[in-house]
Amino acid sequence: MTSPAAAGRFAPSPSADLHIGNLRTAVLAWLFARSTGRRFLVRIDDLDDRTFAEIGQRQLDDLAAIGITWDAEPEWQTRHPDRYDAAIAELADRDLLYECYCSRKDIAQAPRAPHAPQGAYPGTCRDLTDAQRVKRRAEIGRPPALRVRTDVTTFTVHDVLHGDYTGVVDDFVVRRGDGVAAYNLAVVVDDAAQGVDQVVRGDDLLSSSPRQAYLATLLGYPQPTYAHVALVLNEDGARLAKRDGAVTLAEIGVERALAQIAGSLGYRATTVEEMLDEFDPAKLPREPWIYRPQ
Repeated sequence: MTSPAAAGRFAPSPSADLHIGNLRTAVLAWLFARSTGRRFLVRIDDLDDRTFAEIGQRQLDDLAAIGITWDAEPEWQTRHPDRYDAAIAELADRDLLYECYCSRKDIAQAPRAPHAPQGAYPGTCRDLTDAQRVKRRAEIGRPPALRVRTDVTTFTVHDVLHGDYTGVVDDFVVRRGDGVAAYNLAVVVDDAAQGVDQVVRGDDLLSSSPRQAYLATLLGYPQPTYAHVALVLNEDGARLAKRDGAVTLAEIGVERALAQIAGSLGYRATTVEEMLDEFDPAKLPREPWIYRPQ
């Protein structure tokens, strides 16, 4: 068991109503936390400008409806800008940040070293002179993003379900050009501020973990325990979407949704509390659950 201060969390982005896959991940995050004596927290990750407060509230209502309980008032990222500003100021004071003037197109078209991973930042703006920076600011006509100056190219994390995972760590963005904290910084700072030491989420985010864990070490935060669970996909093997039929709780219904989630995990339970009695991380499915609305 863990310290009473330790916590797990579920942190949806309020860009759309939760679908059955999101709900299943929330249940698993809750099961991991409760089975290890941790507190469970919910955070609404609403820094993206495509998110909506009313959707965030519906997400909270849906979580409560399926029996998910939390141990503190849900936090909203947009209410904590000072938290991110302080972390960025600390990195800047240590000369670990630099301005980036590249667009996504610039990055995609930039030459890169042989064998460099697709999508990794090629370092275009890393070593510009002061004069070059002044020139680039004038050319782009918009505020630059801030990237962290990393001293590694990979970082290894340990995942409860995947074992040791080594992934790319490039000079990633920590503050967007619009002045808003980037996802990779915000989640690391929020988790540390909330005492989250267990991160359970979909395995599509496993590749983000090395960057986030590396940033945590730069900021002096403890590295959390990770568990990246298998996704829920449609019959074509793609992410669930509204076009796949009844996928939200309002469409499926609470009782049926819980039965589907339990069945996908091999449980006989009908409530999350009953699922807790059957929960064993070692026996969790490692392959995606192909969802077929019935």
